[in-house]
Amino acid sequence: MASPRLRASHFIAYTALLTVCILVGSLLGMVAGALRTVPRLSDVQFNPKMTTTIYDINGEVIARLYKENRIPVTLDKIPQYLQDAVVAIEDERFYEHHGIDLRAILRALVMDILHREIVQGGSTITQQLAKNVFLSHERTWTRKLNEVLWAIQIERKYSKQEILETYLNEIYFGHGAYGVEAASQLYFGKHVQELDLAEAALLAGLPRGPGYYSPFLNPQAALERRNLVLHRMAELGYITPAQEKEAAAEPLKLAELKPSQNQAPYFVDYVTQYLLDKYGEAETFAGGLKVYTGLDLKMQAAAEEALLKNLPAGKVDQNGLQQPQGALVAIDPQTGYIKAMVGGRGTDKFNRAVQAFRQPGSAIKVFLYTAAIDRGYTPASIIEDSPVEYELPDGRTWSPQNNDGLFRGPITLRTALEDSINVVAVKLLDQVGVGTMIHYAKLMGINSLVERGEPNDRHLGLALGGIVKGVTPLEMAMAYSVLANQGVRLDRPLAVIKVVSRDGRVLEENRVKKTIVLSEQTAYVVTDMLRGVIERGTGKAANIGRPAAGKTGTTTDYTNGWFIGYTPDLVAAVWIGNDNQKEPLTYGGVNYGSWQAAYIWGQFMRRALAGTPVRDFVRPANIVTANIDPESGLLATSQCPNVRTEIFIQGTEPTEYCPLHQSWWQRWWPGAKPAPAPAPAPAPAPEEEGGSEAPPPGKAPSSPGTVSNQAGSGDAPLTPLPTRPLVSP
Repeated sequence: MASPRLRASHFIAYTALLTVCILVGSLLGMVAGALRTVPRLSDVQFNPKMTTTIYDINGEVIARLYKENRIPVTLDKIPQYLQDAVVAIEDERFYEHHGIDLRAILRALVMDILHREIVQGGSTITQQLAKNVFLSHERTWTRKLNEVLWAIQIERKYSKQEILETYLNEIYFGHGAYGVEAASQLYFGKHVQELDLAEAALLAGLPRGPGYYSPFLNPQAALERRNLVLHRMAELGYITPAQEKEAAAEPLKLAELKPSQNQAPYFVDYVTQYLLDKYGEAETFAGGLKVYTGLDLKMQAAAEEALLKNLPAGKVDQNGLQQPQGALVAIDPQTGYIKAMVGGRGTDKFNRAVQAFRQPGSAIKVFLYTAAIDRGYTPASIIEDSPVEYELPDGRTWSPQNNDGLFRGPITLRTALEDSINVVAVKLLDQVGVGTMIHYAKLMGINSLVERGEPNDRHLGLALGGIVKGVTPLEMAMAYSVLANQGVRLDRPLAVIKVVSRDGRVLEENRVKKTIVLSEQTAYVVTDMLRGVIERGTGKAANIGRPAAGKTGTTTDYTNGWFIGYTPDLVAAVWIGNDNQKEPLTYGGVNYGSWQAAYIWGQFMRRALAGTPVRDFVRPANIVTANIDPESGLLATSQCPNVRTEIFIQGTEPTEYCPLHQSWWQRWWPGAKPAPAPAPAPAPAPEEEGGSEAPPPGKAPSSPGTVSNQAGSGDAPLTPLPTRPLVSP
């Protein structure tokens, strides 16, 4: 009979054998499972998430879109000492092994057994690449075995140079930076090829612990890690001891760590949505696209400063947004490029330049006057500014009013537009026809008018901006660009000019389509009338000391203020108002309106056009001039007290002389031809610094723009109005 000691020895031996069998079986099971999932060579495809970059018209970076901030570079752009530094600290036998380093694995295995957990990786650069690209980061034996198999396949398919290049573009360096180029820009504010030895060594030391070794968070640990990298490089013969000593003595010289914030945030959101709609989320945020836009960052800075510095400081609303809000959008009238876009104060995602439909007030009169000029009216056509009533369908009557409550008697269309006279606009629309004005508004690019159903925009209040849906600043800027572009309409505003894939293929290249919708003569005459708005009328605050044209607009109760204007080179629309359209723009006892929008427009245009040669609007053929009497609109005589030189499309100029001012002999001899009036003295040039500034606090300007009184240009839609006057003097 066996002794108790022998039985105990047999039990221990059997238990050990069973344990070994279980371990071997488990290991063989893991190996068998892993072998069943060995990747095919065709599966080994590197497709890292690449940063999409948005550029302005001058090639400056506006923003980067990414899930992982990665900017790929080729190996020849990466300094040799950065390549050597990474190999020295991460995988010194990189060029000798075939994906796995048995020495490093055995060393790590011993450490793991001693600590009874995985504490040391022993992974080669190829294994790290396999883990980052194809596997998870869990610390298990199964994942480790899969990592080895993937590494072997990677080495079979790719060269050492290709593996190292991919690794250096893939690895994480902290603070959201993936790859050596993004890390170089983050930590040192320079491209990777510009790094010196000390900087390269610091980057090489980061992947082991990006948080702990961050020079922003732990500069002492970062220096120690950098110096360890330099020491390993010297030990392996990559650098000399003298180079090590010199680089180790270098102090940290870092770029400022700035919070991630895009320039032109509303424009970036606008472009991002375009990319998402066309290319999808994966390609937009990880496809490495290069997106070239027409935005000019210098103009963008001017737009942001002009708008944000000149909005009054109101209260914060229930959504946490300071009021009032505003928007500014600028367009090149020849190319359609969006040169600047500000959609608000910058604290939300609602882009008021594109998404906010607002009542335009008298800014809509441009389409009425364009229709009239194109249909044979002239700047000298006379309409009487006097009381008038129109009958409503429900039996009530409507009497349009002027902003100042006054009536001026017979006045020319030029004067009526310059001073934004409401009554004349309504009477002109009654003569031209509501359908005609809508036709011209649509012809010039206004697509938001409601023509069918109830309520709709087919009424005389349309002349004053009382419309159902409203218009956006971008829509108005595009419509006014027809006049700046001599009657040529662009089919769309262009944000994105070109998109290039990560491999250099041009995915799209955009140009606007152009359509002639107005004659050059009509566009020129209307532009000349709108120049008077700035030089003499309601838009004096927009005077920028160079040829410019534009129109003001202020809605009922000062809920919206507009100015849309242009030069031959640039069109810009400015809107200000509260997000709650029932609240007026009244701050500090001052009613803000179009005069403030015009002031903002002027501030922007002065900066945006600084350095741009002054250009006048091109005068086309078949434009003639005549000296007229502004009271009658007819040819002035020597007896007329006021004489004005007026422009006309050839064939529309007056041929009769003014009957209001005659000499005694003309009254006795009606057939006698009067003596023509001498030409008036030329008007003085506009002041260099522009016309009137914003009024002092507490005092509104004498002509703050046109309020669409009685026209319902607030939120409530207008009741359709008839075109038949009941009372007209």
